[in-house]
Amino acid sequence: MGRSAAHGGSFGAGLPRSRAQRESSRPVAVPKSSSAKPTDPPGVPARRAALKLLDAVLRQGLPLEAALGRATAGIERADDRALAHAIAAEVLRRLPDLDALIDSATPRALPDDAKARFVLRIALVQTLSLGTPAHAAIATVLPLVDGGPKKLVHGVFGALSRRGDTLPEIPALPDPVAIRWHYAWGDDMIEAAEHAIAAPPPLDLTLADPAATAQWAERLGGTSLLPGHVRLDSAHVPELPGFEEGAWWVQDIAASLPARLIGRGEGTALDLCAAPGGKTMQLAHAGWSVIAVDASEARLTRLRANIARTDTKARVITGDVLHWSPPESADAVLLDAPCSATGIFRRHPDVLYRTRPSVIAQMAATQAKLLTRAAGWVKPGGTLVYATCSLERDEGEAQIDTFLADHPEYAIDPVRPDELPAGVTPHERGWVRLLPGQVQPGGNDGFFIARLRRG
Repeated sequence: MGRSAAHGGSFGAGLPRSRAQRESSRPVAVPKSSSAKPTDPPGVPARRAALKLLDAVLRQGLPLEAALGRATAGIERADDRALAHAIAAEVLRRLPDLDALIDSATPRALPDDAKARFVLRIALVQTLSLGTPAHAAIATVLPLVDGGPKKLVHGVFGALSRRGDTLPEIPALPDPVAIRWHYAWGDDMIEAAEHAIAAPPPLDLTLADPAATAQWAERLGGTSLLPGHVRLDSAHVPELPGFEEGAWWVQDIAASLPARLIGRGEGTALDLCAAPGGKTMQLAHAGWSVIAVDASEARLTRLRANIARTDTKARVITGDVLHWSPPESADAVLLDAPCSATGIFRRHPDVLYRTRPSVIAQMAATQAKLLTRAAGWVKPGGTLVYATCSLERDEGEAQIDTFLADHPEYAIDPVRPDELPAGVTPHERGWVRLLPGQVQPGGNDGFFIARLRRG
């Protein structure tokens, strides 16, 4: 595993040999990139912004989306900003394979934090994955070297181009992630995850009126995998039929399951950590009187826009669940807890590099506190659903085991197979663990969901 383990190390023992020989793409110290320069030739500012984005993710540990505004500041064209994002995201999807190519063309491996390595990643991913002509890919990255080893960058890129090297059809996962998931879920899951990151994820829509599923599937030209769900290959969302009238909203099928498992009701439901609003809209359209709570006012702005478009009635509160309390107990509580978000790596490959064991441990500690507080707000006989978009056991199975040991008044309310899409089977303990590729065609985000009943 990685450059050291590939030469006799035993850290990758138990993984397929080909994986143990792949390049490591662990988080590294990345050189700070300079601001966009007014003298940059056309095309260079977008590549300079891509370098800033990679710096933000790999050195600073920031989410790619959160870094986008600052990294692209000063770039006026929307298509150039989009290009910077596309380049950085594709580098993160392909990082182990890009590094393997680079090191195959250098007599000595470039340091992980060498700017030349980052510039080569940006150049190579353009020509090998994004379809940019080789001459344009190299010309627009050489200015990023800023007086450094331009000859080296040009030489390595030229050597790889002449050799006709390509990237593998299925990307490799970063070694630290592959090792962690190997021991948690096995090699079949790793293979499924690699296939998942290789293909653009589909567009899942949740319908406000599940009774109209057949009509909307036909009108939108999609397929339905559950009542109230339509899946499309891709689309420009605002131009789709039904968007303006609020007939549906975008929500991965895995993310739609926690609210589905609460079902229909007429009492009060708390949606904790509610933004961007998909669960709030589901619960409200299922008959619940919903109180939606989130600590982020910025994220609640999007939630309010979503519920306004879909004519959803809900009370929206800005509050930190660790300190906020509801005025009275609720019939149902949905806690989609903040987590490492490793389950959404298909759309956000940066999580593969930002999520270290320390982050997982920190998130698990916060989840335990949130779960304990949420449990105190459920009426006797009421339902508590705990969910995370994480592929880490510490944020799912282990969390519920600890909670049940400390809260004997709660028991698992087992999920039935007919409540889930085809391909997803409840665990024998009654909870739901969604791994990559279970929902087909098109796949799904990774999720953990447990439905609990208070005695």
